[in-house]
Amino acid sequence: MTETSEKFAKGTELFTAVYGQQVPLPANAAAHPFQQLMMENLFCDIWGRSAMSIRDRRLILIGVIAVIADSPMLIEIQLRAALEKRELEREQLREIPIILTQYIGYPRTVPVMQTVEKILADTAE
Repeated sequence: MTETSEKFAKGTELFTAVYGQQVPLPANAAAHPFQQLMMENLFCDIWGRSAMSIRDRRLILIGVIAVIADSPMLIEIQLRAALEKRELEREQLREIPIILTQYIGYPRTVPVMQTVEKILADTAE
């Protein structure tokens, strides 16, 4: 197995660990240069580093997405995966908009809060 194929395999394993059932592995990922780069660089090299857990990386990503993304879908993927993978509990999801509001403001945080409440309603215990 070449270094590239080993990195791709490790990247796809981490992709699944990060997203679980929330995001399917892209079809023919190995044949597409963008997908190959994403698996090898982002997931193998970055998400695969040992200094931080997937949960810690996800919390950082949630904050970044809240600031720069205009689509609630991107934050929803991360929040649902965190809940599904038991990285965060239901009440911890509710804490995310509370802290974000203080740093990024109400207008950017309202969609996050709405998404949290939607997820919690969809996954009612």
